[in-house]
Amino acid sequence: MRSPASAVKPSPVVLATVILVFALSAFAQNSSPLVAPPSANSINMLVLGDSILWGQGLKDEHKSWYLVKAWLEGSNGIRVHETVVAHAGAVIGTAGEKPPQSLTLYGEVSSAWPTLHDQVDDALRAFADPAEVDVVLVDGCINDVNHRRFLNAANTTDDIKALAEEKCGAPVESLLARIAASFPNAHIIISGYYPVVSEKTPSDLFMRALAKRFYAASTPNSARPSGRELLKQLALVSAVWYEASNHSLMQAVANVNAQLSAKGSRQQVLFAKIPFQAEHAFAARDSRLWGFDATTLRKLLAVLTFGRVSLYANDEVRRQRSSVCKDFFKKIPGETDQEKATRKDHLLTCSLASIAHPNRKGAVMYAEAIKEQMQAFIRSPGWLRTTVVSGSNVP
Repeated sequence: MRSPASAVKPSPVVLATVILVFALSAFAQNSSPLVAPPSANSINMLVLGDSILWGQGLKDEHKSWYLVKAWLEGSNGIRVHETVVAHAGAVIGTAGEKPPQSLTLYGEVSSAWPTLHDQVDDALRAFADPAEVDVVLVDGCINDVNHRRFLNAANTTDDIKALAEEKCGAPVESLLARIAASFPNAHIIISGYYPVVSEKTPSDLFMRALAKRFYAASTPNSARPSGRELLKQLALVSAVWYEASNHSLMQAVANVNAQLSAKGSRQQVLFAKIPFQAEHAFAARDSRLWGFDATTLRKLLAVLTFGRVSLYANDEVRRQRSSVCKDFFKKIPGETDQEKATRKDHLLTCSLASIAHPNRKGAVMYAEAIKEQMQAFIRSPGWLRTTVVSGSNVP
């Protein structure tokens, strides 16, 4: 999921700092040698997607893709060379789309660009031979819906079903077909999403205030529902999104597999459904999502003071992300009151970007769902190539 893109442009010094941070992070994640030693048990794994597969708020060793890598290496004796180009905020986009002038290069800071199609382009440039990619993990389509639109309780169930079909159907099918064609030896696993709010989400003053903040009536001057009614509607919308997005993603997978089968390809596309229950939703007792690191009193004060009392996320990398956010959204000379208000809103959203993303338990849930799908092909003779595996360049 992503936050709104900012119109604020960083200074050259700030941009250089962000680039350095990203480069160091990317190097740490892609530290495999450019040419791996000859081995029948060595594979290349490519990670494409948005903040979910990037692992918003998580240290590298707790991200779902890393847990999958550790499982392959520890339980299956397979050396994994990963290339991670996923990042927060990515939309699907279209092949050949021209990027914007401004961009974000640190995966924790939300940016629509590079899009999923751009990520495919980056990966094609990173590998000397795209046929050497063995596994692709991917997710995408929720940012095309937009989190503010999704969390608006004015949505009807029909609205959400239509959005899921529009954003997670044909665009995802096109993306998966391109991934399969671009990396002809790769098995592809696409993961689904989850219901953010449920009936297990507490209906306290703080949560009711959050629901009201995202509410935008479909018709002007209509009566505003109560906070409890808004939360109830959000729980319904979340449940419908979960089912509808899963359905659209599974249909996209089925369509691409039919195309591959017709060509006699050995490739498979598999769908990893995330078994989210009501008690795993945001702020629920057994939540699998990041929340706020604040007492009940502090959250109430934040509501009563209209946000003047600061709140913080409870994720693992909030300090690093907050530092980059502060540099990226620095005050600009001569800014207007409106520009100042917009900048502060973007800074707050950036700092709290992990909210409602999978926490460590949620990442484990994603990894387990992906591993279950992997079992479908790693037990099949011949899936593991015996050729020398070439590592990728740092994206």
